[in-house]
Amino acid sequence: MSQAAFAPPDLPVGLESLVDLALDLRWTWSHHADHLWRALAPQIWEATQNPWLLLQEVSRTRLSACAADPVFRRDLDRVLEDRRARPDGAEPAHALSRPVAYFSLEFGLGVAIPLYAGGLGVLAGDHLKTASDLGVPLIAVGLLYQEGYFRQRIDALGRQEELYPYNDPVTLPIQPSLAPSGEWLTVPVELPGRTLQVRAWRATVGNVTLHLLDSNVPLNDAADRGITGKLYGDGPETRLRQEMVLGIGGWRLLAALGIEPGAAHLNEGHAAFAVLERARSAMNQSGLTFWEALAGTRAGNVFTTHTSVAAGFDTFSPDILGKYFPSDRGYLASLGISFSDLLALGRAPGCHRDEPFRPSYLAMRGCARVNAVSALHAETSRDIFAPLFPRWPAAEIPIGHVTNGVHVPSWDSAVADALWTDACGPNRWRGLPASIGNAIASTDDRAVWTMRGKARAELVGRVRTRLAEQIARRGAPPDAVGRGERVLDPDVLTVGFARRFAEYKRPNLLLRDPAALRRLLTDRDRPMQLLVAGKAHPADEDGKRLVEQWAAFAADPAIGTRCVFLEDYDLSLAQELVQGVDVWLNTPRRPWEACGTSGMKVLVNGGLNASVRDGWWAEAFDADVGWAVGEPDGPSDDRHDAQSLISVLRDEVLPAFYDRDAEGLPRGWLRRVRASLSRLTPRFSSNRMVREYVAAYYRPAEIALDERLSNGGAAARAIACCVTRLRAAWDGLRFGALTVEPIEAGWQVSAELFLNDVPAENVRVELYADPPTRREAPSCVAMRPVGPLAGTAHGFLFRAAVANGRPAADWTPRALPSLDGLAIPGELPLITWQR
Repeated sequence: MSQAAFAPPDLPVGLESLVDLALDLRWTWSHHADHLWRALAPQIWEATQNPWLLLQEVSRTRLSACAADPVFRRDLDRVLEDRRARPDGAEPAHALSRPVAYFSLEFGLGVAIPLYAGGLGVLAGDHLKTASDLGVPLIAVGLLYQEGYFRQRIDALGRQEELYPYNDPVTLPIQPSLAPSGEWLTVPVELPGRTLQVRAWRATVGNVTLHLLDSNVPLNDAADRGITGKLYGDGPETRLRQEMVLGIGGWRLLAALGIEPGAAHLNEGHAAFAVLERARSAMNQSGLTFWEALAGTRAGNVFTTHTSVAAGFDTFSPDILGKYFPSDRGYLASLGISFSDLLALGRAPGCHRDEPFRPSYLAMRGCARVNAVSALHAETSRDIFAPLFPRWPAAEIPIGHVTNGVHVPSWDSAVADALWTDACGPNRWRGLPASIGNAIASTDDRAVWTMRGKARAELVGRVRTRLAEQIARRGAPPDAVGRGERVLDPDVLTVGFARRFAEYKRPNLLLRDPAALRRLLTDRDRPMQLLVAGKAHPADEDGKRLVEQWAAFAADPAIGTRCVFLEDYDLSLAQELVQGVDVWLNTPRRPWEACGTSGMKVLVNGGLNASVRDGWWAEAFDADVGWAVGEPDGPSDDRHDAQSLISVLRDEVLPAFYDRDAEGLPRGWLRRVRASLSRLTPRFSSNRMVREYVAAYYRPAEIALDERLSNGGAAARAIACCVTRLRAAWDGLRFGALTVEPIEAGWQVSAELFLNDVPAENVRVELYADPPTRREAPSCVAMRPVGPLAGTAHGFLFRAAVANGRPAADWTPRALPSLDGLAIPGELPLITWQR
């Protein structure tokens, strides 16, 4: 099968290059060719923002006219030349010898390819775009959904309606992935009583390729064709099959393409089954057992968790899991493990026999490197995963963090881009992030304020158009549509609040005191206007009621034109909002926000944040760059936070915006804007984020993987053997007597330890003291062996001296496994304490 089968027919001579431009999703962030698409078919372009669909819909007559137009041809040649001259990473951003395999259940790249539900997918899309910019060799794997996430409509009563338009692959900017033989690439995934055939598509994201797996193949039965029917399919069984396709089918796809990744990055636990298939591949290549292969391949796996409450993890009952992984045949037989072994990989030690299987636990056990998505989220994640590390202090549970960032070129407005280009040059987001802060910080106040005024005015114009269309779709009379065209004021402080409407995000926090909010919106001298958008999950009735409350408030005649609820929050609407608002609100119930990237997207556009100190804002906030809502620590209090939010807006935000000097400039406001632009934009860009992943996760994973699998997996075999031996013998290890003696400037602590069958070289003994506060590291002092205990077969005395800065009672001896190259406790969470 050739690519031509999926190309628009009969492009005139001279316009053939439009196919490559339309199929390269670089146009979702680089707008060099926008004027070409607009010139070809302005109405289609504005309606779809999809060049590939545009080429299929535009008339042959119009294409022929453009081919004969010297101005259009000259513009096309200039775009092609710019594309060829574009640097692929201004300086080396990686030291990887093999590609990174990046797995995610959703990808938010643009409205033309709607394979995302929210922040997880948008982050994945930004990750791919940034890898392209920096030249990081990354291959992504996801699913091609026939429907994707729902589209939202608000009826005349303010109620949410869900619509599911079909994703026709022919109209999406994707092409079939071809096998080396030239045939459409198909991979098998074993299901009960049949083998699912999954075909692959590819999307070009600049220098990165995204492969999308599709079960809608005529050879499959009707139910199986629907596995990739809907993003986050209905019911646990459909979700399990989706995750099997992503993890098992995804790894097989890479193998069929001849791709041998170094690091494998699992973006959430949905991709956890890739751990099993990667191990199976190593078994076939090196003759390893499953446990040896897991010990080897685990070193190359990276797991990013985005969940901040344990209830948010996917779970599968043993009955459902057993249906798809029978113990005596099929996939588990190819691994050489039992169903009990599989269950144990996805459950906590010592759990009840009916405890569900959690893919996130499998990912945790199958990945040597695990990270959360903000510093505060790392603390929360250590608590969530604590059941996998019994008796281990929370501070030592091996979860680091890489705070999320956003792909800045995808989110900046045209006027903001011009300001940054003047200050920092056109390729600023390809270099080191820290290098651009000083240049933008010195930008003239008037230039920044002019940029903000233009961006706000453009947002107001777009909102008026959207709202008028929204009202007209409900069948409203012309006068109501006309009122929609007159909402808002381009010179009034504009506040945005948009996100998924879930109860923990508290989208109704401002509505706890509607009278106070009305006063802010209708103040005669210092008014505020508010833009609200967001979807509730179709099954979330509480979230739908929150949508309905905001729709009703926005329709209140008492607030005039100062509040608008916009339906169908998606990437396109998000871009418009973050480019134009003055202040972005975020009000999650702390500490339930893993990171939250929407507020990062306003930074490049000169917007400021007013947020609860959760997620990224807990790291970013100081009084020079924005405002904090509520208390800095501890769980949130809804009543107190609602009062704090109103107070911050009334007493701090509004006065700062309207306090102008003789030149009409709000100098205090602009100081915050310039500080936010220069200090936060580079710091919370995905440029910084991807570089951190490369340096701290991808490169170390690649090196460790090679070490364990070289020489036929010799290191992996040795590690698996030692781990098996230690697990079997560890319970026999015990402490005896403890002696504490005062010495000069401290204490000498001696502890008896009986090793029994545990080899002495595989034990590390140390004194441990809890950290003074949760965010500090614990104190550990190595204890040295001073000789065997007389009269014992396996007893040893260990000794250490500690300073008297802490009471002797704070220190407790403990024994840990010790093996070169093995990550403790991540790969072997054994521990014994002196009682």
